[in-house]
Amino acid sequence: MGVGAQLTELIERTVEGLGYEFVELERAGGGLLRVTLDAPQTPGGVGLDDCERVSRQLTRVLEVEGVDYERLEVSSPGLDRRLSRPRDFARFAGQQVLVQLREPVDGRRRLRGRLVGLSGAAGAERITLELAEDAPAQGAKGRREAAKAQPGPARMVEVALAAIDKARLVPQLEFGSKR
Repeated sequence: MGVGAQLTELIERTVEGLGYEFVELERAGGGLLRVTLDAPQTPGGVGLDDCERVSRQLTRVLEVEGVDYERLEVSSPGLDRRLSRPRDFARFAGQQVLVQLREPVDGRRRLRGRLVGLSGAAGAERITLELAEDAPAQGAKGRREAAKAQPGPARMVEVALAAIDKARLVPQLEFGSKR
């Protein structure tokens, strides 16, 4: 197991021992360690108090383990949460996602659609996406009409989890009032 994997395992064990879900660890320039955590069982998710609690504990653990870093940043995953583990894809079934593939499928490396679900045995998991086909647009008038038109029929695509380079939730924001 490499140093990066050992550090990730140490941080994951600490975060989950405190009752949170470990999302990701990023080593950035200038000695920055960025830890992202979630609290799916808590209404409203991760708050500032949660980040402070985890940061204090991780600072102690990293000092005891002799991990070399300059700064530690602990945060919530945000609205465009990264999806990387099978449990993430199972948990967020029904949500809109943006998936970037390692190799193109049907000439496309980026897929956007509704995550239908996760299937398959451990190590061979697959996700199913419902992609809405956009109507083709030609010329300026065609683009305006396509923007007004309803999406075409949905198309189902199945992708191996191992073929995914990056995946994120697509934020669903509502700015209007519901009167």
